[in-house]
Amino acid sequence: MTIGDWLTESANWAFLFLAIPTFVASVMVVSSRNVVRAVLYLVIALGGSAALFLMLGAEFVGWTVVLVYIGAVIILFLIGIMITRAPLTKSVDLSHPISAKAPAALLSVLLFGVVAWAVVESFGLETIPLPEEATRTGEIGLSIFTSWVIPFEVVSFVLLAALIGGIVLARKDEPAEVP
Repeated sequence: MTIGDWLTESANWAFLFLAIPTFVASVMVVSSRNVVRAVLYLVIALGGSAALFLMLGAEFVGWTVVLVYIGAVIILFLIGIMITRAPLTKSVDLSHPISAKAPAALLSVLLFGVVAWAVVESFGLETIPLPEEATRTGEIGLSIFTSWVIPFEVVSFVLLAALIGGIVLARKDEPAEVP
């Protein structure tokens, strides 16, 4: 497949329309100096990834990203920021100097290269056709709530315990005055 062939397909343009803002928002998540803005950029990045899943026909995964990550985790982040009264601007004592950022960026690029090489070596560059009939959400829901209901509920209790533990650790009560 040549670049000209790739550009003639409308699905590829839809992919670019979703992928470019998702990539930019992902970069802004890790480079933003404001915590609240980083969380809002994360909403855009997760929304883009959910749209990509929907475009691929993985409707259950796409809507799970919307409901769980955007609907719950982002709200949890914002509540955590409010509870801990985290500083919203750059903190000098938490910022690393450029001498620490440069090796981290180099290592990230190196790891990306290794993962990209492994994917190309494993799967090649040929286009793999998608199956005609994708697994529908009803089948996944039936499987989760019949065969996997106990592990599903155990995971929900583990998440609840982590939420309660995070609130307990973040909360700073003033010592009570003894009359």
